[in-house]
Amino acid sequence: MTTNATGGAQPTGQTDGPDEQGSTPPGATGQDGAADATATTKPSSTGDATDAQSTTTGTAKAATGDAGTGDPADAKPTTTDTAKTTTGDAGTGDPADAKPTTTDTAKTTTGDAGTGDPADAESATPDTAKTTTGDAGKDDATDARAGSDGDEKKDGDGEPRDRWSAFAPAPDPVPGRPRRAARAVGRLLVHEWTLATLAALALAVGMTWPTLRYPLYTLPQDYWDPSLQAWQMAWSGHALRTEPGQLFHSNTFFPEQWSFAFSDMLLGYAPAGMIGTGPEAAVLRYNIMFVLAHALATLGAYALARQLGAGRAGAAVAGVSYTYAPWLLAQAGHLHIVSNGGIPLALAMLARGHGWSLRYGYRPERRHVGWTYSGWLVAAWQLSLGFGIGLPFAYVLAGIVLVAATTWFLRRWVVRPVKRPFGTRLLVADLVGGLIFAGVGALLAIPYFKVAELHPNAARTLGDIGVYSPPALGFFTAPAESRVWGELHESARATLPWHPEMTLLPGFVLYALAAGGLFFSVWKLRQRLLLLAGVLVTMVLAMGTRFFDGTFTYGLLFEHLPGWNGLRTPGRMMLWTTLLLGLLAAGAVSAFADRVGEIAAERAPYRPSPWLRVATVVPVLLVLFEGLNVTPHPVVPEQPVAMRTVDGPMLVLPSSQNLDQPVMLWSTSTFPDLVNGGSGFTPTQLDEVRRVTLAFPDQTSVDYLRTLGVRNVVLLRDQIVGTPWEVTVNAPVDQLGITREEVGDAVVFRL
Repeated sequence: MTTNATGGAQPTGQTDGPDEQGSTPPGATGQDGAADATATTKPSSTGDATDAQSTTTGTAKAATGDAGTGDPADAKPTTTDTAKTTTGDAGTGDPADAKPTTTDTAKTTTGDAGTGDPADAESATPDTAKTTTGDAGKDDATDARAGSDGDEKKDGDGEPRDRWSAFAPAPDPVPGRPRRAARAVGRLLVHEWTLATLAALALAVGMTWPTLRYPLYTLPQDYWDPSLQAWQMAWSGHALRTEPGQLFHSNTFFPEQWSFAFSDMLLGYAPAGMIGTGPEAAVLRYNIMFVLAHALATLGAYALARQLGAGRAGAAVAGVSYTYAPWLLAQAGHLHIVSNGGIPLALAMLARGHGWSLRYGYRPERRHVGWTYSGWLVAAWQLSLGFGIGLPFAYVLAGIVLVAATTWFLRRWVVRPVKRPFGTRLLVADLVGGLIFAGVGALLAIPYFKVAELHPNAARTLGDIGVYSPPALGFFTAPAESRVWGELHESARATLPWHPEMTLLPGFVLYALAAGGLFFSVWKLRQRLLLLAGVLVTMVLAMGTRFFDGTFTYGLLFEHLPGWNGLRTPGRMMLWTTLLLGLLAAGAVSAFADRVGEIAAERAPYRPSPWLRVATVVPVLLVLFEGLNVTPHPVVPEQPVAMRTVDGPMLVLPSSQNLDQPVMLWSTSTFPDLVNGGSGFTPTQLDEVRRVTLAFPDQTSVDYLRTLGVRNVVLLRDQIVGTPWEVTVNAPVDQLGITREEVGDAVVFRL
């Protein structure tokens, strides 16, 4: 279109006729905007019709857009400004001057009125752009024309609402706070780790049954070592609550110092020891922690297998095989051995914190320092439960740190240097966490060094280790507590010198699954071979001196690693063998489960057959079946009344390693000073007390006990049958300067 000198508007190549394209017919809108548009056209009655039409069209569109708002006042200034510009330039009679002005005006009004072109809007004159942009900011001309009815719907921001929104589905109502909380709880309940935790707890209750049937009166396996460990938890809680400075100087083995460190302390369970008092509370506490220890072991091994890359079914096999291996049934009376769940859990947390997986390798984007700190703290807690299994764990962690440090050095400086390959924050977390772990270990080691210094007879030799070293047959022999293999392996156990520590069968099902994992697995071949090497090395160490006298195996560790000579039973290295076998088995089961998923994906619709679903569960069920137990749960001897009323220091007779452990449990009512005690070794003084008091009451024994500071002697009538006290219990004591009193079923001699 063009505009002539007189400003007349006419379509190019056509004769004069009605308004075309964007111009608004008179009376179409019935508002001032249309009148202003017409007024804009009239002054330019002569000139180039093409340019005039452009001016008229653009101006009319602007007018229509303004009219659509229903505000004549807004429409009028825009039209007036445009009209002034067009008329002023056109009235000069200079087409060259008129054309650029008209073109700019047309662009401005057209862009503002509905083309949605921001570039055009920006090129407009300030007055025009501001007016038309504010009043006619529609997406297209259709919307502008629709607004002329004056019934335009607007949203909360004053913008026109899409006409078709009325046909859209109603938005979901925003849930209230209670419903959001309920949904969050629902998601939490069906989360994998919630289900894994609940399953681990349920399995622990069922697989250790009847531990919780009579938790106040019975203990698993026997009431000797469990009584000792029930007392340990009670004493640590009592000492920390009353006299923390006396923690390592317990009420037993009077008048010995550092007596709490005569065996593994289970110090990590001290918070539980703060709840309740007396023998019944101690027995209940022990049984609860016994069950929870099994649950934690299952969850920890499951978490480790999952972090390393195993599937759920494979991780479940690793978890239950690590916890319910047949050989562990012989350790039911040793809570410090059963409490091993912190080992795989700490390793899982550390691996997750470092973004490392056996299956997927190192993934820096998955690093998380929080998990790293948590892993080190759990490792320190595990160490506080005892050095029996904690010391090998500490050396394993030290080896991992050494490998990681070497890898860091190579990546940082030698092989394809990478700036901070582990990240500064992660490196700081490892340094801080490692120092915490080492600090806890050092503080716990101080009492044991004191005990070694004061009691040289507590030191062990390779000859002592040989007594507990199992032969190769032990790896295929189950303990008597195994429901499946116990009776069948009775003859094999008879050939073992000390079968409670030499029946090391991890499970024939586990052996088979691990063997299959060497050929069919989600782990790479190199990783399978490394796991196999770990299995063989730990088996050799578990044999102690039975493997070529341990000269180049266990003997090297015994002679050169600090603290290793304090470990009495090498067979407990089987814990690491079981864990590595479980990871091999997890690789095989995970590969099988993946294959089941591929077969199911080929079906239409996607739905695994029931038989395929059952097949993925069978390995777990078989491992659990092999872990069923017939562990006895004897009733704990009832506490004598005298143990609640007689003050210390006291001596309870008869005294021996096994008899003294229930006496320690009985002392949990008031924790009097007690000469009795049972541990991994017998102090020289206690051995002397037992020898001298065989003739009690006589002058020699009375004088000796007075020298030690003993004030009362409690003689248990139900325990003296067949002992020297059966005759001397009623002997006259007047000439000894002591008194005798009957208190319940006991005789109390007051010195």
